[in-house]
Amino acid sequence: MSTETTAPAAYTREQQETDELCAGAIRALSGSPAIRYRGRRLHDGHRALPIHAAHLQPDAALQDLPSLRGAADSVALRLLHTDAALHKSLCPLDPVARLVFELLEQLRVETLAPDQHAGVIANLRHRFTAWSHAFYDSGLAEGASGLLLYTVFQMCWSRLTARPVLEKTEDFIEATRWSVSSTLSGDLAGLRRHRADQAAFARHALAIAHAVDAMLKEAQTARDGSQDDGGDAKAQAAFKLLLDFDSDNDNIPDAAPLGESRAFSDGDGGYKTYSTAYDREERAGELVRRALLLDYRERMDARIASLGINTARLARRFTQLLAVPQRDGWSFGEEEGYIDGRRLAQLISSPSERRLFRKEQFLPQSDCLVSFLVDCSGSMKTHAESVAVLLDILLRALDQAGITTELLGFTTGAWNGGRVKRDWMRARSPANPGRLNELVHMVVKDGDTSWRRARPDIAALLKADLYREGVDGEAVDWACTRMLARPERRRILLVVSDGCPMDTATNLANDEFYLAQHLKQVVARREAQGAVEICGLGLGLDLGAYYSRSLATTLPASLNNELFSEIAQLLGGRKR
Repeated sequence: MSTETTAPAAYTREQQETDELCAGAIRALSGSPAIRYRGRRLHDGHRALPIHAAHLQPDAALQDLPSLRGAADSVALRLLHTDAALHKSLCPLDPVARLVFELLEQLRVETLAPDQHAGVIANLRHRFTAWSHAFYDSGLAEGASGLLLYTVFQMCWSRLTARPVLEKTEDFIEATRWSVSSTLSGDLAGLRRHRADQAAFARHALAIAHAVDAMLKEAQTARDGSQDDGGDAKAQAAFKLLLDFDSDNDNIPDAAPLGESRAFSDGDGGYKTYSTAYDREERAGELVRRALLLDYRERMDARIASLGINTARLARRFTQLLAVPQRDGWSFGEEEGYIDGRRLAQLISSPSERRLFRKEQFLPQSDCLVSFLVDCSGSMKTHAESVAVLLDILLRALDQAGITTELLGFTTGAWNGGRVKRDWMRARSPANPGRLNELVHMVVKDGDTSWRRARPDIAALLKADLYREGVDGEAVDWACTRMLARPERRRILLVVSDGCPMDTATNLANDEFYLAQHLKQVVARREAQGAVEICGLGLGLDLGAYYSRSLATTLPASLNNELFSEIAQLLGGRKR
């Protein structure tokens, strides 16, 4: 496999680990326990946190750990020291004024970092310095508008932190700094003086924001009619950089799309189905000829043997993560513990005998159910063999660890709506019909069947005809309902998918985010109930937008011991 293929997977794992570390730092500093990254965006529970300060926006040039930690520490201080309602009421509507106001509020809270947190202060300083150098080195400060904004940001940072402006750009901004100092000097002094009072600080920040906005508008008016478009292009590029919320790094996997469904919100009772008359539940092994299943199984076995995965070590890892010590009788003949009355006679006959005690014996027992739910939509055909191999190894290791497992799949009975859509069209196509396809939920392996007996049926995942379209929300609900009917105490569901929910007929009749919003609603409801832990494994896609615990990878490039170890850690990690 080429380097171009393997690099994204390695970067994804490293980035996810870094994101989790940064989210942990934010939780520790802010005291907000529900903070974590989902879909490469920071969320407080299921609510995305807005981050508007220019120097905290994702930037491919600021991916070193101190810069990322600096951004995380800054966000934590914002959560801790900013009254969000007050800030929203004061925030100006003009984009330029808002840009300046947002950055000043962010710099204010950064100055409130406790002196004893020297590492936090160093991270904050490193982040702003690195961003400033990146902005300057890009040449975007060379235009008149970019230079003015850059100069004002440096002046405000210097005044708030009581540090000199950056030496690298001190001479570059000197002329602009001198020209605006008379206009801003009074409010610059007020920033430092009132940094502990958000409302008082905001008066000076708003004055600076409106003054800068007026300067830029005046400069724009003076340029009107000029033949030189270079400066204007530079200014537009500068604004684009400052307000860019999306990373340009191609090595980071795509995030699942986010959006609000108008049909979902406006519909009566939210999500609905036009008809369930054609929905069915099938045994996957019965959908494929027996001879073909055996051929598929031989192909899988050859592939598994070539990988060299240490299944025994993986099973021990699952035991460590998922098994719980439980009392399993007594251990006799011990030298300490509870006195064993049956051995007191030995003390008389052999006064030197010390093995007169008994201890409670605890052995690891796995009162746990792990269920795998596979997205069998059309785009998953390319991953079919790799996914089947991955799940077969996981099922075997979990079976060796004594953990109950299920393997489920979901698809549709037809492309483009099938019989349900035809019924809808015969009814003159009423608006917002809800889900418009016939569902097929497949049981590949149930909890009462061992891995060894289910081996042929697992190979059914290689059958390309099974892969059509996917309605993820109802599938997750179905899987959770099955798991709740089982006696195991701990239940873990891992959803394996390479994209957002997709059913063409449903999306066309409602809107493109209808199924995605339903999936988010189902996962949020099930997570709130707490009976089932839900995780996501994204194939080339970050599923963090839907699942609070997720892992992104690429197959077959990353099908190795490291990936299995990370999946084990994902399944074993409890909710915080």
